[in-house]
Amino acid sequence: MRPTWKGVYPALTTLFHPDESMDRKGMENKVDDQIRSGVQALILGGSLGEASTLSSDEKLELLDLVLAHANGRVPVILNVAESRTRDALAFVRRAADAGADGLMVLPPMRYKADEDEVTTWYSAIAHETDLPILLYNNPVDYGIGLSLHQFETLLRIPTIQAVKESTRDVTQVIRLKNAFGDRLKVLCGVDTLALESLLLGADGWVAGLVNAFPEETVAIYRLALAGEIESARALYAWFMPLLELDIHPKLVQYIKLAERETGRGTPFVRAPRQPLEEGELMNVLRIIHDGPGNRPSHR
Repeated sequence: MRPTWKGVYPALTTLFHPDESMDRKGMENKVDDQIRSGVQALILGGSLGEASTLSSDEKLELLDLVLAHANGRVPVILNVAESRTRDALAFVRRAADAGADGLMVLPPMRYKADEDEVTTWYSAIAHETDLPILLYNNPVDYGIGLSLHQFETLLRIPTIQAVKESTRDVTQVIRLKNAFGDRLKVLCGVDTLALESLLLGADGWVAGLVNAFPEETVAIYRLALAGEIESARALYAWFMPLLELDIHPKLVQYIKLAERETGRGTPFVRAPRQPLEEGELMNVLRIIHDGPGNRPSHR
């Protein structure tokens, strides 16, 4: 099943037991919960999925688990964030053999590559596979962005179809759509800019807080798509304090805590990430618990 690059695409957290082993049953429950809530695909092993602490074999184990449980209900997309091009190409081949429906590809992560190196990196991976590719444009967190010139070059490769747009500049949606139209699907990658991006023409939303609040996330997308702007705005205004948990350096701990509090997961992270200290823990819990009683209707 190939992704359409439209709708809500959860960047799934990877659930662990206290000993840091993978919580397989928890992941199966998460898959069912997200699909039942109306998402259009699942993204595995991204930054929120703690890719930095997962080995290549573990990411493929996670892919096998989720593919088997999703059972064709939605596409399953695997993140590529290897350090060396040769390793990335080998990983992409293994992902394709394992049945991945698509790939999200990060830029080179261990040093600040220049424009030519970044373009060559993405081109090499895209030429290695027939799987559709979602580029990740996040200069704020990764120090590497994609220019319109680079997009023009990369879109000559048929497997490159979409971008997770995380520049923090919503006008980039307009620039990309003006330049490339439907040749490039644009998915908002920043929870706190999702409604604005959708109203400016983004095709979808790679979401983080969807792990804990899937129905609300999907409702905002559907309301925006239907032109029910005031209802979307009201729900988005309620959601904003929670969505801001997605733009903090400890977003993994924060979102996993929200999952625990909503009965959708566990707070366990892998070192070097650490559990939240008491003061920070209480502040985040206050944000999580203040919202639900004031939630506007979205049915």
